[in-house]
Amino acid sequence: MANVGIKNTHPAPSASEGDVVIIGAGLAGLFTALKLAPLPVTVISEAPLGDGASSAWAQGGIAAALGEGDTPEDHAADTIRAGAGLVDPAIAQLLAENAGSRIHDLLSYGVPFDRDLEGTLKLSREAAHGKRRIVRVKGDMAGQAIMAALIATARKTPSIRVLEHLSAKSLEISDNRITGVDLWPSGTWGHEEPFRLMAQAVVLATGGIGGLYSVTTNPESSRGEGLAMGAEAGAILADTEFVQFHPTAIDIGAYPAPLATEALRGEGAILVNRSGDRFMVNIHSDAELAPRDIVARAVHDEKQSGRGAFLDCRAAIGDRFADKFPTVYAKCRDAGIDPVRELIPVAPAAHYHMGGILTDANGRSSVDGLWACGEVASTGAHGANRLASNSLLEAIVFAARIAEDIHSVVPLSPLKAYSDCIPSTRADVSKVPRLQNAMDRLRMLMTEHAGVVRNENGLAGLIKEIDALEQVDTKSRTFRNLLTASRSIAAAALERNESRGCHFRSDFPETNPKFARRSNMQLSGATGSRINAIEPNNQERHIESGAAIS
Repeated sequence: MANVGIKNTHPAPSASEGDVVIIGAGLAGLFTALKLAPLPVTVISEAPLGDGASSAWAQGGIAAALGEGDTPEDHAADTIRAGAGLVDPAIAQLLAENAGSRIHDLLSYGVPFDRDLEGTLKLSREAAHGKRRIVRVKGDMAGQAIMAALIATARKTPSIRVLEHLSAKSLEISDNRITGVDLWPSGTWGHEEPFRLMAQAVVLATGGIGGLYSVTTNPESSRGEGLAMGAEAGAILADTEFVQFHPTAIDIGAYPAPLATEALRGEGAILVNRSGDRFMVNIHSDAELAPRDIVARAVHDEKQSGRGAFLDCRAAIGDRFADKFPTVYAKCRDAGIDPVRELIPVAPAAHYHMGGILTDANGRSSVDGLWACGEVASTGAHGANRLASNSLLEAIVFAARIAEDIHSVVPLSPLKAYSDCIPSTRADVSKVPRLQNAMDRLRMLMTEHAGVVRNENGLAGLIKEIDALEQVDTKSRTFRNLLTASRSIAAAALERNESRGCHFRSDFPETNPKFARRSNMQLSGATGSRINAIEPNNQERHIESGAAIS
């Protein structure tokens, strides 16, 4: 499905309907808020600002065609190639063309990207990129530095109100448009009565779904609640089967798993098994710099065989490790590993969700009043396998476009004095052990049956298990959201009878041209307990092609 536009007009609401509300305070949420200034916005943050966001954990950097001999067309081509036939070419080009401007925005906010002695931005290379085009901060600290700069800028921006320690779990709808958000204190399971915050427009920027898996590089709070909220409000979902597994999480039994950035392999680190055999050279011509899905499956196979998988940085990086990759170095040393002299044990981990709420080129969903940005959205930029370091880029490119779009439909109202009536306490989730036990089981089931390798029997059984888990607690809004997000992934994976990108079916190991299209679905049933696929020839009932891209 190329260049989609959502069939709704997002009519302008009245100024009395509240602020623009942004759910999520990671890169996508804060960048949107800054670009919306001076329009009053309220940002909902589940944790203290800066904590609990996947953006702050990003190590690689941001992709942008800034180097000599590189072009946005080259960047777009690499993006399309990595996406295994499902990337929207117009969206890929839009992403690449806007990269330079958005990098300059970040520089203006104070992000200290690495530079050489002449002051030129340093560029590195990552897997499946044809050129060196990754801008970084101190090697592996891009996410942390970007978030620190945005938080400092947001705190100085009078139009931005941040509500911390609150969790959004459902959206309010009136006359077929989003009119508000229901909030609970962070850490609760959503049993109590919520606080309702009215909204002129809502932007979902809640992150991904890694927390639904037993091994993930994401914060535990990234568990698909934004995806579920949008789905239950009627939004069309797209490509939910495509979960990218990072091949080199540090395998030390930690939850979440520390990440060994792909930039290590970009600098020459190699993957070996316990016998010291370099296994990627026999699997792909790009060896360790092959697309992530290929490397992840190779690491998975080595571990399943008992041979183990390890990242060897000794020759390529050696004594430069602490200075060049301080975050990874510290994580290794904390685990008792000296990466200068020892191998780093690695395992695939749920890392990034290509699927999400279907949006057009301006971040609009199929529901009036609802936009989505960052990992919770499915823009068509990533296809079946995200190109490394395109995720932070997608967040800021579409955040800027969403802000411009909202400015066109929401009237500017004066800043107001806010009351302190919104609850801000943090509850103790240990009071509901049955739900924690059920959550642990859900993660185990998702990892086993909707993980790196999938098959029909496993996926069908997973859906039955999810149905059974519904009976554990029928009143918890949080648990319902987690089950909805998990079901959407499993149902889409079951429908796609082929292997493509990060979606690998052992019972359908080949790519089938019949499935060279994006998947779309909506919830149905009285409680949203069923997922209905939208057939390609029926998509036009919901989606209009030809959204303008400027």
